[in-house]
Amino acid sequence: MTTNNNSNELHVIFGTGPVGFAVMEELVKRGKQVRMVNRSGKLADAPKAVEVVASDAYDPAKTRDLTKGASVVYQCAQPEYHEWPEKFPPLQASIVEGVTANDAKLVVVENLYMYGDPNGRPMTEDMPYNAHTRKGQTRKAMSESLMAAHKSGKIRVVIGRASDFYGPRYLTAADQTFYPALAGKQATGIGNIDVQHTFTYVPDFGKALVILGEHDEAYGQVWHVPNAPTVTQREFMTMMFAEIGTAPKIGSMGKLMMRIGGLFIPGARETVEMMYEFEKPFTVNHSKFVNAFGDHSTPIRDAMRESVAWFKAHPKQKGAH
Repeated sequence: MTTNNNSNELHVIFGTGPVGFAVMEELVKRGKQVRMVNRSGKLADAPKAVEVVASDAYDPAKTRDLTKGASVVYQCAQPEYHEWPEKFPPLQASIVEGVTANDAKLVVVENLYMYGDPNGRPMTEDMPYNAHTRKGQTRKAMSESLMAAHKSGKIRVVIGRASDFYGPRYLTAADQTFYPALAGKQATGIGNIDVQHTFTYVPDFGKALVILGEHDEAYGQVWHVPNAPTVTQREFMTMMFAEIGTAPKIGSMGKLMMRIGGLFIPGARETVEMMYEFEKPFTVNHSKFVNAFGDHSTPIRDAMRESVAWFKAHPKQKGAH
């Protein structure tokens, strides 16, 4: 059974980063009324019909006001990577409180940290949570809290999980890959770049989250979103250079270099504990989603073409990180 497809439905998105933007684009295609929430109230390239509101998502009273009348709310917001343990749980709790007060449905973005080290096994939704990192334990506690709230009848929630992102607007990975490659320099992977590693194309993730939000039968469950067939980091970057039209220049950054980088860059420091993802095969099984809703994953070469075109059109700004 699906939700009402009335175009007058209000859909509220917390977070205007790459995933929030992808959710917005998918909802606009469906003719939905969209409100996006961030700290500035501004969003470059947002369609005129989309409302962008400045607010503090840590304030439950404000999240209640912002989600009043909403059919579905999408939790795509997050604090700075190095602030997750302290700031992420209260951020999500505030959004949950607002959504609960208005009896809306909640779609939540998650990654795969709560599983811990899969030791090369493909990850499935029924894997136990063996988180052994600070950020993994934070994700585990947040996910368990969401499912407990759903089971208690407090809220209707569905979780969509993705692997490492790439695609338009995702600048974190671009600083080591797309931008150097476009400048004729070396692109840099992480850890062992010759083992299989699943990547999630951000527009595919956005579409999957909207699909989950549309289906009542999806709620109360975790879903791995569809991804293109898994490749190695070396294969990924080789396809990137091929799309750019230059010879591959590919390197890798190990744990030692991450530690050194972490002396100056908090994000690099926080990546050290996650290096297990890049030392052995890290693959995601998405058959549950595909069997229920179909496979809309974009072929990786097509996704690479779209990504390179976007980064060419949006050159890195001087002083940007």
